[in-house]
Amino acid sequence: MIGAVAAGAAPGEVSFEDHGQGRFAVFGELSFATAVEALEQGRTLFSDHSVLELDLAGIKRADSAGLAVLLEWVTWARNTAREISYRNLPQQVLCIAQISEVEDMLHRAERWTGA
Repeated sequence: MIGAVAAGAAPGEVSFEDHGQGRFAVFGELSFATAVEALEQGRTLFSDHSVLELDLAGIKRADSAGLAVLLEWVTWARNTAREISYRNLPQQVLCIAQISEVEDMLHRAERWTGA
């Protein structure tokens, strides 16, 4: 559901709501079941923006694959001279990131530094 306007996603799905100017709300699941779809939708939706803000308050379920998606978006942002920041990170993602010692990586593309 690229550019979805519905405020939510069915179980086992992920959707995005475009709030304009690089701001997006993400709904549903960030999991093994949705990781590929989330990456593809994100690349399509985010490509026209140099500064991105993703509100993850609508994520109802997340796992390590969801964390991998967020980290991949950070890598993509850094490699393409973009900034990306996350708001309302799900507790599930934060716990996995802390256990995996990658929590700081979620913030590496908040400001473009040219590195």
